Amino acid sequence: MGQILAAATLAATPLLLAALGGLLNRRGGIVNIALEGKMLLGAILAVVVSAETGSWVAGLAAATVGSAFAGLLFSLAITRAGANEIIAGLGFNILVAGLIGYALDDEGTYQPAGVATIPRIDIPGIDAIPVLGDVLSDKDPITYLAWLAVPATAWFLASTRAGLRLRAAGAPGDSAYALGLRALAIRDASTVAAGAFAGLAGGQLALGLVGLFNQGMVAGRGFIALAAFYFGRARPWPTAGACAIFALFDAIQIRLQQEGFSTQLVSTLPYLVVVVVLTITAIQTQRREAPA
Repeated sequence: MGQILAAATLAATPLLLAALGGLLNRRGGIVNIALEGKMLLGAILAVVVSAETGSWVAGLAAATVGSAFAGLLFSLAITRAGANEIIAGLGFNILVAGLIGYALDDEGTYQPAGVATIPRIDIPGIDAIPVLGDVLSDKDPITYLAWLAVPATAWFLASTRAGLRLRAAGAPGDSAYALGLRALAIRDASTVAAGAFAGLAGGQLALGLVGLFNQGMVAGRGFIALAAFYFGRARPWPTAGACAIFALFDAIQIRLQQEGFSTQLVSTLPYLVVVVVLTITAIQTQRREAPA
């Protein structure tokens, strides 16, 4: 059980980062379908820059900044050019995957020499405690940062002027304009933030979990993150809980594969959980909106 929890904690990190970014974007009024592509972009940038510089910090910085810039371009297409956010998001995902596949000449995997991976941190005293040590110790710094970002995001949305403006920009009607706010600029900023979070998620996935880039490494995590903040109704703590649930089932399916169960069958487990969770969420929403 301890090994499953340890694996789940690591697996939750990229989900949580991407989901928090999507949550901020949703609060700003944009549904970001492009999280998958931004995670993939962050992953390849992290590996390339890490190999060139020998620094995992530089790799993660490149992943964060590069995906944030991509987020800006994506947002301008929606807020200024009037593109449909769903179509633009799907198009962005396809474009990034296609360009990376072309650059790699369809080899799929890219593992240059000198890739610097993210180190793990052992917490003295805690690492020897059963279960608790598996969850809290021997994790990379980005994992701790991701979980600290949950209360930070909740505080930002509830207690800061910028957070209140973000919520106003995403509110129905003309609330932001009535308050004299530049709603489009605020939405652009939230999409840049979503890109930065997703890029960091992809960088952590590449440098913290596998130490290489593979075209299929994101494997739908961007869409699972989307499901997580929908399940949490764009609230930080329920969103984090959904990410933890998805990551736990991801770790369970890996363990089942190791025990000899069919890989094709058990690999569907996390996605089956997503379908169940979204179904429950839809039913709850219908009940809340149903007339008394």
